Amino acid sequence: MDVIPLFPLGTPLFPGVVLPLQVFEPRYRRLVRDLLELPEGAARCFGVVAIRQGWEVEDVAPAEALYDVGCTARLQTVSPQPDGGFRIVTVGGDRFRLLDLVVGEDPPYLQAEVEWLAEEEAAEEAAGDQEGLTEPGWPVDPEHEDLVSEVARGSMEVLVRGVGDLFARYVTAVATLTGEVDGEEADTSDLLEAVSGDPRALSHLVASAALLTTEDRQELLAESATRRRLQTESRLLRRELTLLETIGAVPAPLQRFTGPRSVN
Repeated sequence: MDVIPLFPLGTPLFPGVVLPLQVFEPRYRRLVRDLLELPEGAARCFGVVAIRQGWEVEDVAPAEALYDVGCTARLQTVSPQPDGGFRIVTVGGDRFRLLDLVVGEDPPYLQAEVEWLAEEEAAEEAAGDQEGLTEPGWPVDPEHEDLVSEVARGSMEVLVRGVGDLFARYVTAVATLTGEVDGEEADTSDLLEAVSGDPRALSHLVASAALLTTEDRQELLAESATRRRLQTESRLLRRELTLLETIGAVPAPLQRFTGPRSVN
């Protein structure tokens, strides 16, 4: 269990996603200064947690206003501003669960006791990720374990390819409706190439880039298994594509699919 500073935002942050922030509120200026004063080699990071829709952290107990699963933001660059604020660039790091909140006057920003959430990739790989390939409760014959594992890996490849194709279609549909492209397919090759061969990174890219609700994104952040995260994203992308094609409108302005951006 560790204690980390918190930075509540309107949307979750995902591992590996770039998050630029304009820091102007005094307590978060203090947070940045505190991080910069850490010794060389120390982890300069803070926790990003999403605020529940319709809640204000200042008006209720913070524990009621915040989701309980968040992600650390690792400080990459800091640009001091003439007014005393900062422009910073961070990258999503590790997922955590809030255990308890620490509220005080010094430091003035929220802190939290957290437990770190492990990914299930190693366990899935060791077990051959047999979910859906055998009858529930039935052990796999040792003679067939290699075959089941090979089929499981193949099914993951099919899932990754399917989500990538759906994401490309989704980006094109949104870009067309917002005038970003004119009847042409939007170019997502660079985005998809950046996560090529990494299903976990693909799942985090889709979760952060698609115009989903905070609740949907939070569900994806809380999911520890890449396969289940991708399966959920496949369902969500199909739902969103149906809405785009039926209603002919997008739920929010397109942000170039670069991940969440916010000011405090």
